Amino acid sequence: MQFIFDFPVVPRFGFENFVVCGGNKTAYHFAKKLVEDPTENLLYVYGPEGSGKTHLLTALSNAVDGRYFSFRDAGSLYGAGIGSEGPSRLAEHFQGATALVLDDLHLLPNHQEVRVELWELFNAFYSSGRKIAISGLTPPKELPHLDGHLTSRLLWGLVARMDVSDDDSRRMILKKLAEDRQMALPDDVIDEMLLRVRRDIPSLVYALENINRYAISTKRKVSLRLAKETLKTN
Repeated sequence: MQFIFDFPVVPRFGFENFVVCGGNKTAYHFAKKLVEDPTENLLYVYGPEGSGKTHLLTALSNAVDGRYFSFRDAGSLYGAGIGSEGPSRLAEHFQGATALVLDDLHLLPNHQEVRVELWELFNAFYSSGRKIAISGLTPPKELPHLDGHLTSRLLWGLVARMDVSDDDSRRMILKKLAEDRQMALPDDVIDEMLLRVRRDIPSLVYALENINRYAISTKRKVSLRLAKETLKTN
């Protein structure tokens, strides 16, 4: 909330449709600051799955014409898989890039060559004043397989936690997602979703998509009754 090596900037992942709420507003303002302030060149954001890290990094990458890579696709660092011999393609991917945007750093493979390459890549971008934006599941000191020098460097820049685990944030996100789909989403349907569905954002988005598809297929408007029917069968 679909990672391939050359991740395309998805138009719907922009600053203009990022839902700003209590748990992510600091990260959002820091990302905008990184884009707009020439004196800032480093941002690290962290938080649980579904908190909007990928959306924010993609929006930032788009705004600065940067290049994106997610460590969810770590296997693509090598031509024949992560365990193969030979040079990593991480530096090759970012050659000539105006900004370094790395998602899911907690999935960095436990491979010394990749750690060294990442450290050198980070230094090259940082020393030249180019923008760097990185995300992970945990604070820098809790990231596994990371070079100690890079851990301390991440703390030099802007650092913010992202958390949308409160119901107000969930409601705002669901409303925005429904609006993007030109879908009328009554409050009582959201109440039912929060009651019946796991409360992490990916699960709620999946339920919303199912409700929307069911409404379209049955040519009915979204209602509490329709939502109950959909959630009962999924």
